[in-house]
Amino acid sequence: MDKKYDHKKYEEQISKMWLEGDYFKADAKSDKEPYCIVLPPPNASGKMHTGNVLMIAIEDLLIRYKRMKGYEVLWVPGTDHAGFETQTTFERKLKKEGKSRFDFDRKTLYDTIMKFVLENKSAIEEQIRQMGASVDWSRYRFALDKESIDTVVNTFEKLEKDGKIYRDNYLVNYSFKWGTTFSDAEITYKDSKTKLVYVRYKVVDPEDNQPEYIIVATTRPETIPVDTHLAINPKDESKKWLLNKKVLNPLTDKEMSFIEDNYVDVEFGTGIVKITPAHDKADFEVGKKHKLPIINLITLEGKLNEKGGELSDLSILEARKKAIEILQQKDLIEKINEEYENVVPVDYRSGDYVEQLVIPNWFVKVDEMRDMALNVFEKGDLKIYPKWREITYKRWVENMHDWAISRQVVWGIQIPAWYNVDENPEIKVSYLDPSGNLQNETIKEALEKYSLKEVEEGIQSLIAPAGATYVINTEKPGERYIQETDTFDTWFSSGQWPLITLGYPDSDDFKKFYPTSVLETGWEIITRWVSRMVMFGMYLTGEVPFKDVYLHGIVRAIDGRKMSKSLGNVINPEEYIEEFGVDALRMGLISGTANGKDFNFPRDKIIGYRKFTNKIWNMARFMLMMIEREGYDEKNPLPFWSKDYKEKAESEMIEQDDEILNKLVETIKEVENKIDQYRFADACDAIYHFMWNEIADKYIEDVKSRDGKSKEIGLVILRYVYLNSLKMLHPFMPFITEVIWGEMPRKCDNPLVISNWPDK
Repeated sequence: MDKKYDHKKYEEQISKMWLEGDYFKADAKSDKEPYCIVLPPPNASGKMHTGNVLMIAIEDLLIRYKRMKGYEVLWVPGTDHAGFETQTTFERKLKKEGKSRFDFDRKTLYDTIMKFVLENKSAIEEQIRQMGASVDWSRYRFALDKESIDTVVNTFEKLEKDGKIYRDNYLVNYSFKWGTTFSDAEITYKDSKTKLVYVRYKVVDPEDNQPEYIIVATTRPETIPVDTHLAINPKDESKKWLLNKKVLNPLTDKEMSFIEDNYVDVEFGTGIVKITPAHDKADFEVGKKHKLPIINLITLEGKLNEKGGELSDLSILEARKKAIEILQQKDLIEKINEEYENVVPVDYRSGDYVEQLVIPNWFVKVDEMRDMALNVFEKGDLKIYPKWREITYKRWVENMHDWAISRQVVWGIQIPAWYNVDENPEIKVSYLDPSGNLQNETIKEALEKYSLKEVEEGIQSLIAPAGATYVINTEKPGERYIQETDTFDTWFSSGQWPLITLGYPDSDDFKKFYPTSVLETGWEIITRWVSRMVMFGMYLTGEVPFKDVYLHGIVRAIDGRKMSKSLGNVINPEEYIEEFGVDALRMGLISGTANGKDFNFPRDKIIGYRKFTNKIWNMARFMLMMIEREGYDEKNPLPFWSKDYKEKAESEMIEQDDEILNKLVETIKEVENKIDQYRFADACDAIYHFMWNEIADKYIEDVKSRDGKSKEIGLVILRYVYLNSLKMLHPFMPFITEVIWGEMPRKCDNPLVISNWPDK
């Protein structure tokens, strides 16, 4: 053995040996009990981050452990197209080049992004290999492979035939920055300070002892022009008199009526709330319940439309300022709280403002799938670890609304819906004309100047009215049809990932390995991803797609803050691999986890486990030197520990021999128990302390001091205990254990990766 372990020398060499030996390839025809994990696909828009590395370390631990335990193991790799996220990453690249997505027709933009993604995808695949991930590369999947697209489209067609798909004007979360909708699961909220404006509404024909004005507090005076109703809480007796009254809209002078609804917070403002159904989620639900008019005021460009009166064509913030000025001029403002603290919706990726708009979208009716996803959890067929994360899943599924599955982006799987241009002349199209100029008009207006083929060739996007007629088909159904430009929400396609990767519905892999054994992922996507996979799995197969869900915590920066380029605290895993090696990084991250809780990047632990690699390397060298000094070689090999040897040596074994053998059995049991409970950090600690404290510090020192038959017994037991410790450590630190295994005299020639788990 070399004097020192050099990870740079061995990692690539060992990885090549594993791949050439086909040790990671699963056999769907095997009689062994199956164990399957589908790798949560990293986004193909950039390199892997520390969360991806932790995910791979944990899943590889489970896969190698189960392979050694005798299961037929399949770990399916893949990468996600990550629709919106990838397109925005690419758009930032375009911006640096002085370009934007509006410079391209839809097809050209898609093809250009594909080239960008394929370059990144290969880099991610190499990172997965570098991490030592024992995935079956023969089963690799990309979310935009033909097989992937076919599965997603087939599911959409089935949903449509089952009456679960509809288009409608619906309140959605819309980003003006990105030009697309976001699902509720993709929205977060951030604290904000804004003006709380107390507005006077004139009472029409007040009776004696009734006030001439009522006061309504609002943070959004710019939406007053489309308000038709105000609401009070039915338990608020002091305001019951308003139910038979009308007030004047302070910006339009139109009469407004009152409704009662429990959603009104009597403690907020004055206990009277203005209802704007088209631009507030709670108001939208109240509007539907009370059948109120739902009037759009804000355009997709973030400006007020013609219904805004004097506020028309202004941005939201400009209109808010202008509305306050008009109300002040009309002496209709009672007071303004300049420091009102509230929360505003933002998109989860960039933290940019999201508006709630009513626009046409494609929706899935989730009622039946939601009930199945909740029922399978409550029956115990789906288990979530750590247990305290269960409530996040349960609450999300219980409160799930119909799901907006369309996104106004190019990058992704295009919805296979077609509109007849003659039947739907009001479709709005954005396209580059034959001269390369951007046009925005109705399809009827476009076809008065250009052929349908010319419009299609330059198409960027279209918006069909909610009532537009359409045909669902994978192919163009006729000459006068144009395809929907919206793509499926990323979570709609990735929600089918276990089905896509295993060749649903009739492949050998699907029959052998579905349902999969465990889903391991970050807790933050339990709503966005985990729930969707359960829904689709139950809907399409009647079975939950995985039996267990393990949710790891987010790896934060060393200072405890979220990693961010703007903060300059992003940690590049490749730098740690270069300096300390894959094994130290993997073991450090796994031991740093805290039962699913977020944790700071464990630099100190990684350095500590680099020292541990040196320790176990030196243990092997010292043991081999002792064996050689005692005269054992190929012609006179050191006996192996066996039942026969134990019987012959038992009378001469000393207390330390029995003690180390007993502690080995205890450690094997503890490690198994902790892995089976998904308590990986505890399993790390058990192996570490056994090898360092019990073998290195105590038993090796004891054997070193012996002589004669006692030394032989000690060396036989030491090698036996050490080899079994390498087996236990292998799922955590695969590279160094494989290298040492190859240097050790042993009974079998198999590499460690396909050796059996140690017997107890």
